[in-house]
Amino acid sequence: MAPSDFTGNAALPDIQKKDEESLPIFKVERVQLQFSISADFVAAQVANNVLILALSTGRILRIDLDNPSDIDDVDLPRKATDVGLIRRMFLDPSASHLIITTTLAENFYLHTQSRQPKALSRLKGVSIESVAWNPSLPTASTREILLGASDGNVYEAYIEPSNEFYRREEKYLKTVYKVDGSVTGLWLDTIPGRSDMKRVLVGTANRLLHFLGRTGRSGQEGSGSIYSKLFEIETPTQYETPLGAKSAPSALNVSPDPPEVIQTDDGIEERSYAWLSTQGILHGKLRTRLTSSDLGSSVFNNSKMLSRSQFPSSEATSGRKRPIQEPIASSILSQWHIISLVEGRIVAAQRLDERIVYDQIVLEPGETAVNLLADQKKNTYWLFTTQEIFEIVVTDEDRDVWRIMLNSQRFDLASQYAKTAPQKDAVAMASGDHLIGKGQYLEAATVYGKSSRPFEQVALTFIDHGEQDALRRYLLIKLATYKKSFIMQRMMIASWLVEIFMSKFNSLDDTIITKAQLTENSNTAESKDELSKVRKEFRDFVARHQTDLDSKTTYEIISSHGREQELLSYATEINDYNYVLSYWVQRERWQEALNVLKQQTDQETFYKYSSVLMTHIPGDLVDVLMRHPDLDSRKLIPALLNYNKGDRIPLSQNQAVRYLNYCINTLNSTDGAIHNTLISIYASDSSPSESALLSYLSSQSASGKRSYDTDFAFRLCIQHGRVQSAVHIYSSMGQYASAVSLALKHDEIELASIVADRPADTDPALRKRLWLAVAKKVISSKGKGSIKTAMDLLKRCDLLRIEDLIPFFPDFVIIDDFKAEICAALESYSKSIADLDAEMDASAATAESIKSDIKALGKRYAIVEPGERCRVCELPLLARQFFVFPSCQHGFHSDCLGKKVLEGSGIAVRGRIRELQASIARGGRREREGRELDALVAGSW
Repeated sequence: MAPSDFTGNAALPDIQKKDEESLPIFKVERVQLQFSISADFVAAQVANNVLILALSTGRILRIDLDNPSDIDDVDLPRKATDVGLIRRMFLDPSASHLIITTTLAENFYLHTQSRQPKALSRLKGVSIESVAWNPSLPTASTREILLGASDGNVYEAYIEPSNEFYRREEKYLKTVYKVDGSVTGLWLDTIPGRSDMKRVLVGTANRLLHFLGRTGRSGQEGSGSIYSKLFEIETPTQYETPLGAKSAPSALNVSPDPPEVIQTDDGIEERSYAWLSTQGILHGKLRTRLTSSDLGSSVFNNSKMLSRSQFPSSEATSGRKRPIQEPIASSILSQWHIISLVEGRIVAAQRLDERIVYDQIVLEPGETAVNLLADQKKNTYWLFTTQEIFEIVVTDEDRDVWRIMLNSQRFDLASQYAKTAPQKDAVAMASGDHLIGKGQYLEAATVYGKSSRPFEQVALTFIDHGEQDALRRYLLIKLATYKKSFIMQRMMIASWLVEIFMSKFNSLDDTIITKAQLTENSNTAESKDELSKVRKEFRDFVARHQTDLDSKTTYEIISSHGREQELLSYATEINDYNYVLSYWVQRERWQEALNVLKQQTDQETFYKYSSVLMTHIPGDLVDVLMRHPDLDSRKLIPALLNYNKGDRIPLSQNQAVRYLNYCINTLNSTDGAIHNTLISIYASDSSPSESALLSYLSSQSASGKRSYDTDFAFRLCIQHGRVQSAVHIYSSMGQYASAVSLALKHDEIELASIVADRPADTDPALRKRLWLAVAKKVISSKGKGSIKTAMDLLKRCDLLRIEDLIPFFPDFVIIDDFKAEICAALESYSKSIADLDAEMDASAATAESIKSDIKALGKRYAIVEPGERCRVCELPLLARQFFVFPSCQHGFHSDCLGKKVLEGSGIAVRGRIRELQASIARGGRREREGRELDALVAGSW
């Protein structure tokens, strides 16, 4: 597809139509004054929202436009008949300094904080036509300024306001240059970045001079001229036109301060100038980034002349065009237009293409304009007549700048000034077409990606030209422009990009291999660097657009190109670690698989791959598992059991045992499955030693809780012949009889003896039975040694007697082997009988003593004296029923004693006493219940 097929400006008519329907750029509005004026305006100035009007009476009005009601009324120090009428005024951009010149060449200075103009005596007789203010304003003084006079002299002055009567306002005044004719315009500025480099523009009726050079500086500020050196040394670059009529207007204007900084191709946007001459208006840029030798020539060479003939002709009252056109009366610059006063009309021309965009009659026939002015700071524009003030209101002045820049193929600036989406789109399409024509496909891809150019048209263009890199860039940018709701479009473009990336990888790999094969010393670094960059670009693409990629399709595309590294990179980026792990496991790359597993946080991934990794790298895997205490150890049991199915591994090296002990001892796991698994591994170990299993069982018993299944553990111990462990399990359950029986069944006499001693304090009868079982087993054993061993049992258990063991001996056993034990037993019995006789005699004596005490009890009495008082209430004891205790002679009223008994008795006694008291009060069986009540009260006390 040829580049000519593109029509980037097709959308411009529609955009232009929309612009035409919007508000006009310029509109002239009459200003309504809030006060009456008794005289005509003869001069005016505007700066920094401050308006200054000079009246024909010599009166000066200073108005703050932010506060129009605040008006300063200033009069010249001398009458108009003495100094003449005010002819012109010059106001600096900050509105701080005002210079006034009259028709009689008298000059005055007025500071913004003063209402008394001061005469400039050194300038007496000088008819000032123009002023170039110091670029460092605002300051208290004017600092060094240049003044242009009607006699062609250029003066340098330094004006400083003073309240001293004899002190002149001008610190110095010096003539620094001379031209032919009146100096109608002056401009002064500093070259950015070079504070000592100044530029001066001097305008006359037919010549414009451009000076550039260093200024001098001697002594203190204001002590002497600084521009003399520049005018003496530097030769100006000049632009000259034929000299016209002497009365033809001439002026030099510079564009206002830009409202915002715009970056151009060369840097920051520069100011523009406009020089009004007899030929028209010469306008251009005030360049600042060229060398001093060619800066002046560059300014004039790139300038254009807007001639008088380009302005629309005025019509006579008859409707015909006037045969003689008057010259341009005045002109000023806005940011993008040249605003001129022509034959009573305000005419605005676009500065970039000199197209007339506004033409409006403002002045009535015979009406005279005083001045056409621009506020450099506030970007406002004014027209003054002798009686009226007009404001030229500017709206959206730069609306057409983008189109002009586009037509001149300055696409970067066109894009900056394009405000609406259609405008930006038109710029992008035109810029892309231009770049395609120049063969700059990568740059075109960047621009096309932000335009509405049909997708298939752009894509086919890059494909036809074989520009895969440009296509890749275009697709990346285009993908970012689609909304998330365009799911299908985003997925298709993303999948296409994966294919393009893989093709690029293969192409670069082929290039590197080919270069290496052709020459051993060939340099492949450039291709390798490009490969690294494309890989990074691919990773960034996947990270940004992984939601736009179908994983299955992407895997198929990458796999079809055999790109292992990119395959794993994609899987890792989308967190598909199952795919990465499966990939390494299938290739038996165990360490790579483990490295991926280390980075996981999903527990299911550990459970899924633990079996295969436990088989091949158990130690490393357990290290990883132990760093994840939040794992469910129960789900890892299949992997641990599968690990133990193979070759028998010593317990000291068994990684399953290591992990299970970590869970039990460090994580304090009480999961029965974990404990049962550990017992299973211990019990099934090929080693005959039971130390590890017994150690585990002992620790469980010591902790006071069993987390394992005792039945399961016992069956395993019996199945694998772990007798000691099985006996320990029985013992831990309190089943000592079963434990002893099991130990004796396997001829573990010593083990049975140890178990038999365990219920020593809790159940002596059980202990004796257990020892008898052990003794029976020992005695029933063949050989003489068994009888001796049985005799030793009598020493170990104090509950056994020889008579307990005799039934177990054979009928024909020789008594000599245990004669001593029998004799000792008989002596013990004899001693016990004697002790019993003595106890019986003592019991008989005690019984007789008790009988004697009972007989004496009936004869006891107590004497109660008439004045005896109750020990509780201290009232006479004989006043009502009472109790007396003979042993201590204490007496109590029965009710007082009852209350004391109720306070100290238990719940049952208190309840019964209250029942008896209630029954007696109701008239029950008084005698029997009274005796019972007395017995309870007296007995409790």
